Amino acid sequence: MEKVHEIGLLLDFYGQLLTTRQYEILDLHYNNDYSLAEIAEMLHISRQGVFDNVKRGKSLLHNMEMKLGLVKKFSEQKEKAEELLETIRSIDAGKLTLKDKEHLDKVEKGIHEIINKF
Repeated sequence: MEKVHEIGLLLDFYGQLLTTRQYEILDLHYNNDYSLAEIAEMLHISRQGVFDNVKRGKSLLHNMEMKLGLVKKFSEQKEKAEELLETIRSIDAGKLTLKDKEHLDKVEKGIHEIINKF
């Protein structure tokens, strides 16, 4: 995973387990693309304080992922759903009955909805 994307996912899954301040700083830095200096000025703390919070927060997020593995499971499920969607799209619908086409469309739409929720 790309670092920014990875931290963003980790924040989505585990962010509420961080302190409010750690979450705020990581969210500003990774999800809103603020620099450390901008965050420091906004929160009235030193740039070093922001850096320390980012480092500590990232470490906590990675530790939670190592123990719980929710992001890994999520990524695997999304990948599997995308594979299933591709398999469904490769079926030659011309040889199916109208009812089977309707069922296939329903399954395809359901998988597509699942993928878009991710």
